[in-house]
Amino acid sequence: MRPDIVALAFHVDYWDYIGWKDPFASRDTTERQRAYARVLKQRYVYTPEMVVDGIGHDTGRDRAPIEALLARAQAQSPRRATPTLSRGVGGPLTIRLAAFPLDGRSADVTLAIYDRRHTTPVKSGENQGRMIENFNVVRQLELVDRWDGTARDWTIAGDRIGPTQGVAVLVQQTDHGPMIGCNKLEPAYSG
Repeated sequence: MRPDIVALAFHVDYWDYIGWKDPFASRDTTERQRAYARVLKQRYVYTPEMVVDGIGHDTGRDRAPIEALLARAQAQSPRRATPTLSRGVGGPLTIRLAAFPLDGRSADVTLAIYDRRHTTPVKSGENQGRMIENFNVVRQLELVDRWDGTARDWTIAGDRIGPTQGVAVLVQQTDHGPMIGCNKLEPAYSG
């Protein structure tokens, strides 16, 4: 695991018709993937798919294309608007962003609350009888604010985040543009 990467799983629901409904899929995450497909000028959506920094995509089956996308993202955006996240046990989440030059644009500050791990039995479909290991499964995704690049703080109520869930804050140019910063905060893993 690389500490400089925030990897999140957005489960999509467009495969539900083939006999097994993904318990973590949602219409919102499917629409997020479709929005990326439009922005990245893809002809169609597919799984598995990895979107790297909002600038490119790949199946993730081979390491080399992903490493190339990571290098491209680093070269394209060497300076990052990395949010500082803090939270006491069960307390509110505080998000802080220092001033950052957005050159007249705006950025979306988005909160992702995710489950660290799930082991799921597949009861039907092409993977029937198998167990699937899922990591960093996004369960809630919401826009916190549209940001203009000035120094800002936001507070998220602590009771919205489960004791074993992780949180990630994504700072992304509006309309699914490039990611300009992100960070995560996780409780100690006990699974």
